[in-house]
Amino acid sequence: MYKYDEYDRALVQARVAQFRDQVSRRLSGELSEEEFVPLRLQNGLYLQRHAYMLRVAIPYGTLSSTQLRTLGRIAEQYDRGYGHFSTRQNIQFNWIELEQVPDILQLLADQEMHAIQTSGNCVRNITTEAFAGVARDELLDPRPLAEILRQWSTVNPEFLYLPRKFKIAISSSEADRAALRAHDIGLYLYRGDEGEMLLRVMVGGGLGRTPILNEQVREALPWRHLLTYVEAVLRVYNRHGRRDNKYKARIKILVKALGVEAFAREVEAEWEQIRDSAGQLTVHEYQRVAQGFRVPDYERLDALDPDFGAWLARDAAFARWVQTNTRGHKIAGYSSVVLSAKPAPTADHSTAPGDLAAAQMHSVADLADRYGFGEIRVAHEQNLVLPDIRKCDLYALWKALGAIDLATPNIGLLTDVIACPGGDFCSLASTRSLPVARAIQQRFENLDYLHDLGEISLNISGCVNACGHHHIGNIGILGVDRKGEEFFQVTIGGAQGRDSSLGKVIGPSFRAEDIPRVIERLLETYVRYREVEEPFIETLGRIGAGPFKENVCAGPASASQAQPETPEAVA
Repeated sequence: MYKYDEYDRALVQARVAQFRDQVSRRLSGELSEEEFVPLRLQNGLYLQRHAYMLRVAIPYGTLSSTQLRTLGRIAEQYDRGYGHFSTRQNIQFNWIELEQVPDILQLLADQEMHAIQTSGNCVRNITTEAFAGVARDELLDPRPLAEILRQWSTVNPEFLYLPRKFKIAISSSEADRAALRAHDIGLYLYRGDEGEMLLRVMVGGGLGRTPILNEQVREALPWRHLLTYVEAVLRVYNRHGRRDNKYKARIKILVKALGVEAFAREVEAEWEQIRDSAGQLTVHEYQRVAQGFRVPDYERLDALDPDFGAWLARDAAFARWVQTNTRGHKIAGYSSVVLSAKPAPTADHSTAPGDLAAAQMHSVADLADRYGFGEIRVAHEQNLVLPDIRKCDLYALWKALGAIDLATPNIGLLTDVIACPGGDFCSLASTRSLPVARAIQQRFENLDYLHDLGEISLNISGCVNACGHHHIGNIGILGVDRKGEEFFQVTIGGAQGRDSSLGKVIGPSFRAEDIPRVIERLLETYVRYREVEEPFIETLGRIGAGPFKENVCAGPASASQAQPETPEAVA
């Protein structure tokens, strides 16, 4: 993985010292809260419902075992013993004291981490898929270009005060696992007919109040022009994006207002002025960064390990876990392993989707060293990934993960819920999303039933900001406030990936206690109409939403409590 150079280290250390002084002046009263807000947001520090929340950047979701141990130490020493991994491949600490933040940032800086630009109207964390560099269906490794984007965008003075936050994702797999089309800029990396690296550039995506999938503005962009073209997009947005209304300030609104063709013409005109500037990438610069992602010292292994095969035949629980929680690897004899951060709730204990205890972080770091190459990835779905595990070690790893409650075989299944922290923590949330996620996991804890249903994505957001990405879940749940009461809309038909789509509301909104039964009726309809091995999203596409709506709305669990939709609710 990439290691900081002298410039990275100098920048991050200087930022820690700067913010230490700013915090001191805030605590002394020299700075008012109004003056302090933009300073703390530049360092990923939010004031939430109960305490400060610190969001730490994990560029393109990659951590070393040492870095994960550092995050565990922060959870132990400065938080309440856990951290929350987000859909942006970052980690959030929800119970931070202001006076401790400089010391936390110093710990991070000492291990080549920071919280810069995890908030504010700037270019946020650059993301890619959790299997980058090892996925069997990958065309090219996108991580070097992701790192180049990170370096270019970090504290870039021209783009620190954009009309609104800005998110970029890059992927190069046949199956898009980075939700490219939900980003302000989505970049797809591939090879041209002559073997050169090219980029498909898509602009204008985003969820929130006005969900829109981005659209293509450029095909076959030579990789050398990555920075100049992204710069041209950002300049057009910076110049024309709205600043008078934060709800209409994202680039998706600008692209929609101008039309994608007109927007593309604006970008091309801007790009013509800078395409041959010093921002054009060189082979030397690419190689300088790419050497940080050199191939590990893989062993020469047989694709079929006899011990692995024997355990598959001997232990049905292990075989089920392998089926759901491992992914194919480009190197024979290896697999990538997904660690489920969504265990089934018990009578006396439950965790929010994406939460890991400090002890779990330390254990995962140890396992990454013991069985892999000391590297951990954070997935968009709020799980962790060990990217390089020998098949002969999978059984021992499975046992070890079971001992720390990270081996639930539900990856990609209904209970692999994506959810934001909601009103339990977030001051912006309209509703509490975590109890709804917990109730669904409890209602559908039967693993045989889940495996029979197959892959279904379920996403929950506590408000219209859509941090749980409910719009692109096969089943989406959105919390809405009704005169001080919590209700939840249900959408179906969302999907991420190459065939991305936005879900549509199926009818009235429901109280929290009704949601598990609503989900149950959606699943009943799916099972009734599906063909052999047909996924939920394909059944819905074939028969339409009518049968699903009819079954849910004909007799909801608490029909008298269902509330009709309003234009404001679905805006």
